[in-house]
Amino acid sequence: MNNTESSGNSKAIITNQPGIHEKLAEIVNKHIAHPSQKPIQTHTQAAFDEINNIVQAFAGEVILDSCCGVGQSTRLLAKANPNALVIGVDKSAHRINRNVDEIERQDGQGYVSNYHLIRADLNDFFRLVVAAKWPVSKHYILYPNPWPKAKHIQRRWHGSAVFPELMAIGKEIILRSNWRLYLQEFQQAATMLDVFGELTPVQQQQALTPFEAKYQASGQQCWQLALRR
Repeated sequence: MNNTESSGNSKAIITNQPGIHEKLAEIVNKHIAHPSQKPIQTHTQAAFDEINNIVQAFAGEVILDSCCGVGQSTRLLAKANPNALVIGVDKSAHRINRNVDEIERQDGQGYVSNYHLIRADLNDFFRLVVAAKWPVSKHYILYPNPWPKAKHIQRRWHGSAVFPELMAIGKEIILRSNWRLYLQEFQQAATMLDVFGELTPVQQQQALTPFEAKYQASGQQCWQLALRR
């Protein structure tokens, strides 16, 4: 669920939705009451089984980077957390397989190896992670596709059927977006599962993702929602 990439001339989000979606609570309550029963896709099950063996054999901190795109954020998180196992997941094989090795060489300290990039459908992957009881400390969702039209509310993560499982992953859940309303909705939906946190501006710093760099170059304010159990 990532935005379409482009260079640093990003346009601001345009939406026909003036505030928090009027049906947000109804949608979230429906998904809490009726968990998804959709069959797990074969390719996602296979990808999960492979990485699950690595996770179960690892004794340290696990960090999940959902919607990781080309994996820049996964690599940077791995570099910043050398004792952690960092797992980036994206639905697009094209994005994951793109060569962004230059990110690993920026500080002249060589490559990092404590991360894995996985191609999988997160709607299935989240459910498998919960069932396997992964010990995730931090769960990142950076710049998800905003789906700004009001009629597409259920395509946003907080409006999706897998939202309760998503919220069960990680002691801390960190989202970033250039559309504040997306994070405000997510924050409100999270309170329905007794998870709370704060919404703050992202300070100018090394961009975690190509989207963040693009938004910074365009002069847009980015926002971070940090939720803790």
